[in-house]
Amino acid sequence: MNNKNTNLIANKLAKAFLRNKIISPIPSQFTKKLSQADKFRKLCEKKISMPIIGFKAGGTGISLLKKLKEKEPFYASVYKQNFLKNNKTVKVNKYTLGIELEVCYLIKKNFFNLKKPVTKNNIRKYISHMAPCIEVVGYRQRKKGIKTLGDLASDFGANIKFIIGSKKKFRNIKFNNLITNISNKKIKQSVNGNTGTVYIDPINALRFVLMKLKKDKIKLNKNFYVFTGSTVGVVPILGKGFYTGKIDKLGSVKTKII
Repeated sequence: MNNKNTNLIANKLAKAFLRNKIISPIPSQFTKKLSQADKFRKLCEKKISMPIIGFKAGGTGISLLKKLKEKEPFYASVYKQNFLKNNKTVKVNKYTLGIELEVCYLIKKNFFNLKKPVTKNNIRKYISHMAPCIEVVGYRQRKKGIKTLGDLASDFGANIKFIIGSKKKFRNIKFNNLITNISNKKIKQSVNGNTGTVYIDPINALRFVLMKLKKDKIKLNKNFYVFTGSTVGVVPILGKGFYTGKIDKLGSVKTKII
């Protein structure tokens, strides 16, 4: 497919993102390989002029990476329009994949002045706060399921909304084995998880995103969030009402699904 057609498809997906619309599935050439999906995502993101509040790691589940035969996750920009405060409402549709529970970090903007290689040890001083958050994930296309990691990466990282709980000042908690849970009491749905399923641990997922930002020469002139990936996998939304996520030692977060 030539550059003109690729650009037309990226325009369609960007418009769907901005207008909250659903379009026909994009060609598989943009989703089969993660490298191609990443290029397509970057092209789509260039068409969005809204403020970026941070970045997400996607596909961080060790079991998912093995299943899809990928060596590493992906990252994507997160926009202000998709970032909500605790208890806010999210409308879903039949192309919504599900709901996730994550650890997020608020990173100081002076991270971008770091000259050394990005490591788990030297990034801790740039973490200002941490919080539990819920992510609602899905497509802006008439497609279901996850065949490749590129399916997610190519469609703005499959991010629909992030809902953030109360922030706490960062302290050195061992994040490699914290119990997590997301539940909807109204329909008696409850799923347990663990922070250790997130690309070894959330700090390692953070390292991955920050390393990619450096590699891609991305720079923001403000503090920004990094969302580190689901501790519970992609949990199907089985009914409407409030979903509450809890992460041991970190706190809780809640959203109303309609």
